[in-house]
Amino acid sequence: MRIYNTQTREKEPFAPLEPGHVKIYVCGPTVYNYFHLGNARPFITYDTLRRYLEYRGHRVTYVQNFTDIDDKMIKQANEDGITIRELADRFIKEYFVDADQLNIRRATHHPLATESMPVILDMIGRLMAKGFAYETEDGVYFDVTKMPDYGKLSGHNLDELASGGSERMSQESGKRNNLDFALWKKRKPKEPFWASPWGDGRPGWHIECSAMVLEYLGETIDIHGGGQDLVFPHHENEIAQSESANGKPFVRFWMHNGFVNIDQEKMSKSAGNFFTVRDLAQHYDYLVLRFFMLGAHYRMPINFSAELLTAAQNGWNRIQTSLSNLEFWAGKAPAATDDPQALQAARELEIARSNYKQAFIEAMDDDLNTADALAAIFELVRAANTAITVPGLDSASIRRTKSLLEELLDVLGLQKGQTEEEIPDEILQLLAERTEAKNNKDFVRADAIRSEIQARGFVVMDTAQGPKISKG
Repeated sequence: MRIYNTQTREKEPFAPLEPGHVKIYVCGPTVYNYFHLGNARPFITYDTLRRYLEYRGHRVTYVQNFTDIDDKMIKQANEDGITIRELADRFIKEYFVDADQLNIRRATHHPLATESMPVILDMIGRLMAKGFAYETEDGVYFDVTKMPDYGKLSGHNLDELASGGSERMSQESGKRNNLDFALWKKRKPKEPFWASPWGDGRPGWHIECSAMVLEYLGETIDIHGGGQDLVFPHHENEIAQSESANGKPFVRFWMHNGFVNIDQEKMSKSAGNFFTVRDLAQHYDYLVLRFFMLGAHYRMPINFSAELLTAAQNGWNRIQTSLSNLEFWAGKAPAATDDPQALQAARELEIARSNYKQAFIEAMDDDLNTADALAAIFELVRAANTAITVPGLDSASIRRTKSLLEELLDVLGLQKGQTEEEIPDEILQLLAERTEAKNNKDFVRADAIRSEIQARGFVVMDTAQGPKISKG
């Protein structure tokens, strides 16, 4: 496998530092609201990476944190009249509702920044002792001039960055340089705080991730992932403080996904041009949203539109229809055949399975190229759809083809494997009521029933054969 490393700007052969064991850290959400489609992209991207590495035989320790203390959370909690903990607990729970429906597997560890305080304080103490950090009247800062290769991830020149330092940076009290960043922020009114050698306060954002990487994965990890917007300053600052404190290389491969754009502008809460996954799920199946994301290479921007989501829905339906047809014909096909045409169709289908599985692997090995991997799946679907029209095709060939399709879809997180028999009767009754409402063109009622079904942990998918339901 070759992975594009942001730091070197090249695709490099990937092998874990510890043979057979990959250590991955991915920056998770700041839990003060529902996450939007742009937030979902890294969650889906690196979940798919993890799945593929495991598919190829690696053991993966996967860490995705929750930022449960920062300026946005303090502001939101104060506005809502609740504690930071109450806000965090609520939206961590809501994160898992959406993530589970998107078929994003739980991380090996989901650490909270507030539960890593001893490691944070220890790391700041070591940076102070080594002369990389200094105390001011309002906090503790990292001195970027003490890091000779600061900017090596983003490619920024330190002098240029310093001359262009933001107003926000220059307003902080006692900083030696515009680019110096906070490791510890001293206590302010209406803010939560923890005791430290530098006074009561709370950690800066960057030090939280460095501490959680160290606590759960060690000094050097294989892959660190996140959105393109985190390259600078967040990931740049993680490198600076981690390598200065630990005296070891921090990350071997940096991976960054592209933005999800609306009208060619990045989707973000601050810009107000965003759609939460929860809202979109009222109109599109969660797995269609995942399918939409995987239809583009992870490093490329995606421009969101209803038309593109509808196209994704159609592509998804095509795959599901093929799976349904394969299941149907496998139950009706003969166990064996001596018909020459059927034998030829079986041989061609066997070749297609081999070729398109190899094409899938080659695509995924090429920097997680899910777009080409999906193209290989569609080629297999085309071959399967052709083969099952041949009279007498044996059931074993059909079942092997369906099994391979499900195997490859599972690698992409697009296969849940739940049967209808496992769906409770009351959910099936709701599904029947929704179908009746749609037939009566009462779409408001149909949408309300779908929302109720989803709230109970099930996913409704509309297909050419009618609605299908699965456990979320």
